[in-house]
Amino acid sequence: MMVPAALLLLGALTALLAPRLLARAEWPDREPVVALWVWQCVVGAVLLCLALSMLLSAAAAWQAVRGRLFAAAPHGVVDAYGLGAAGGMWAAATALALAGGGLWTAAMLTREVLRARVRRRARGAELRERAPLLPGEDPQAARLVVLEGPRPEAWWQPGTVPQLVVTTAALGRLKGSQLDAVLAHEQGHVAARHDWLLHCSRALAGGFPQVPVFAAFEAEMHRLVELAADDVASRRFGRLTVALALVGLNEDRGVFGLGAAPEAHVPQRVRRLLSATPRLSPARRLRLTALATLVPALPLAVALVPGLSALT
Repeated sequence: MMVPAALLLLGALTALLAPRLLARAEWPDREPVVALWVWQCVVGAVLLCLALSMLLSAAAAWQAVRGRLFAAAPHGVVDAYGLGAAGGMWAAATALALAGGGLWTAAMLTREVLRARVRRRARGAELRERAPLLPGEDPQAARLVVLEGPRPEAWWQPGTVPQLVVTTAALGRLKGSQLDAVLAHEQGHVAARHDWLLHCSRALAGGFPQVPVFAAFEAEMHRLVELAADDVASRRFGRLTVALALVGLNEDRGVFGLGAAPEAHVPQRVRRLLSATPRLSPARRLRLTALATLVPALPLAVALVPGLSALT
């Protein structure tokens, strides 16, 4: 039972230390794509620790599981894990608790995906009602939909043919290539499948509200995906154009005043775009990416070392 306990300890340390280190770092705002990968690796490592601990605890508790898990392994490998030692009751309790957590996670993710699908269908029906196709209009060709509206708004409507929806108020605010910058921003979300990152982060944070690492994961995903999409648009149309488009779409929402809501991140995005802070060097980006990739490799190493040692 030493290996399952070590995996649980490793998962707890990762969940505790990694968010604190990332919160103190200054580079995530400069490299949001790398930061997104780091966060995925951290959360993936925590979940992998729990999954491996569940498997080895179940193997320690029940002979049927042990026989299937180590069916092709030499007898010495099984002995190296100490699965036949005392503590079957604790092993069973640990395995059942972790299995319950895994099922709950799957249920929360399924719920989140279904809710998103319902919202998307409802919004699509509303869009078809407010902007019906004209006679002879090809539904497969419409990439931009304009709605009558007093508030400047723009959003990406998923579907068979994704569409950018803008209101007439937004068209009045967006000048020059600002509308193209908004379109590029939304296309950046779609190309990187940011919706799945948001679904997963919301499912984990909603299913386990008492776990700080999952709450931090959700908050950072919402922030970092917007920064990443801003960078996609700014590489094509310039930082100033994207910043002016953000101001035009949000200046009536009260996010730039002294009483702005604390969760409003638009002012920070605008300041970031206008500051034009240089990116990290390619070598440093590569190092950060490689280090992040090693984080989920640690649980695998902890789980495999006893078996590999027994074979040498």
